[in-house]
Amino acid sequence: MLSKEKIARINELSKKKKMGTITEVEAKEQTALRREYLDSFRNSFRNTIENVQVFDAQGNDVTPDKVKKLKHNRLN
Repeated sequence: MLSKEKIARINELSKKKKMGTITEVEAKEQTALRREYLDSFRNSFRNTIENVQVFDAQGNDVTPDKVKKLKHNRLN
C-alpha cells in the first residue's frame, strides 16, 4: 500500500491540476504516483482474490477452478 505522504501528494497535485497551476514536472510526478498507486491497488486486489475460498451451504468448497489455479501457480 502507498504511504500516507504519497497519497497526500497525489491529492495535492490533483487540486493543483484542477486550479490550472500544475507545472510540467508536477504533472509527470502525478502520473508516476498514480501509476504506483494503481499498481499497488491491483496487487492487493489480486492477492485478495487469490486467497478467497468459496463454500456452499453444505460446507463444500466451490471456489472457481480459475482462482484455484491462480493460487496454485502463485505458490509454485
